[in-house]
Amino acid sequence: MSLNALLKAAVLAVFIFPFLWMISTSLQTFRETLSFPPTWIPSSPQWGNFVEAMQAGPFLTYARNSLVITASVIVLQLLVMIPAAYAFAKYRFRGKNVLFGMVLLAFMIPGQVTFIPVYLMLADWGIIKTLLPQIIPFMSNAFGIFLLRQYFMQIPEEIIEAARLDNASEYRIMWNIMTPMSLPALATVALFSFVSHWNDYFWPLVMTDSSAVRPLTIGISMLRETEGISNWHIIMAGNVVLVVPILLVYLVCSRQIVKAFVYSGIK
Repeated sequence: MSLNALLKAAVLAVFIFPFLWMISTSLQTFRETLSFPPTWIPSSPQWGNFVEAMQAGPFLTYARNSLVITASVIVLQLLVMIPAAYAFAKYRFRGKNVLFGMVLLAFMIPGQVTFIPVYLMLADWGIIKTLLPQIIPFMSNAFGIFLLRQYFMQIPEEIIEAARLDNASEYRIMWNIMTPMSLPALATVALFSFVSHWNDYFWPLVMTDSSAVRPLTIGISMLRETEGISNWHIIMAGNVVLVVPILLVYLVCSRQIVKAFVYSGIK
């Protein structure tokens, strides 16, 4: 085996090992999770661990909240990002470079820096006890605007000019021509947004104080309190439930991600 193949296998092992460990632990008994040396293959798979994890709290509510939050964020981001990226890619206007620089600057600022003023603002609006604080601050995505702009810039101007000669409105050009031609980039942005908000822990932890509005990530973290910190088989069963939707979405969108980064000029 060549050195290149060995390096690839080593990198692959680093990424796969945590998933294999999580799945293995989720199917073990309590005694097996404490054994040394560690148990890799459960003597008898404990599928009941998943049932016990789901019954430890209102997990259907948590799952519904996660779906509503994630879907709402993705839809709102696309509605904001597509017109913004189209304007930055195909229009000339005063202050364009300054505004795009501000978008890139927003891309570099982590949410942990701004959460206090955002929290105070949303508290003043009286919406802290709803799902809106987990949706409204993420209506736009600086990385998504940047990626879509790069993709839109690769679309020939001749296509847009031909549409204008046919009396197509800018709205129709943007949604009926540019958007369908940019599906790989849109799928990539949607996937990144899905993973980010489905896995988000810090923001919901700060913005929620009730089980009625908490997402799945907070619910699974509370298994430590409900089941005890030693019951790792229950905690890992909850983590498997959290990870499965991400893997399924990635399998569906993986080809689109490759196309987006190849054709947008991002290497």
